[in-house]
Amino acid sequence: MKAIQIIAVMQIWVLVFATVQAQNKSIMQEKESIKKTLLLYRDALNSSNTEAVLQLYAADGVFMPAAGPTAIGSKQLKEAYDFVFSNIQLNIEFYIEEIEVVGAHAFARTSSKGTTLVHATNASMPEENRELFVLKKNQGNWEIDRYMFNKKQ
Repeated sequence: MKAIQIIAVMQIWVLVFATVQAQNKSIMQEKESIKKTLLLYRDALNSSNTEAVLQLYAADGVFMPAAGPTAIGSKQLKEAYDFVFSNIQLNIEFYIEEIEVVGAHAFARTSSKGTTLVHATNASMPEENRELFVLKKNQGNWEIDRYMFNKKQ
């Protein structure tokens, strides 16, 4: 009887371990997918491509720039990014510092560093920010749901 109990407990532990391993693998896959979304966003910023940016946002996404008004939804997002790209050209790199996944939602904390070319003056200056992304999974894809940045001090 005791041997059966020991075997049953061992089987339960194996099942628990296998379940935890599968969950960890799934979370790592989700984090890689989110990382790809963030790097596509970086590429869209660096190429001043509003359409590419919009494809990464949820339809009701929110953009909260440090020195500008909040943009909510596709129409305002398009206007905001068109305005940004008409004034500056970014050349930045993203550094992903943290990604946390909870079900169909995630957040990512990043920093970026590079340069900004101001079109009006043709002057280039250093650019360095901290960013916070809230993402949601929609039809198998991670979308930017909320995005905020501020200047790194």
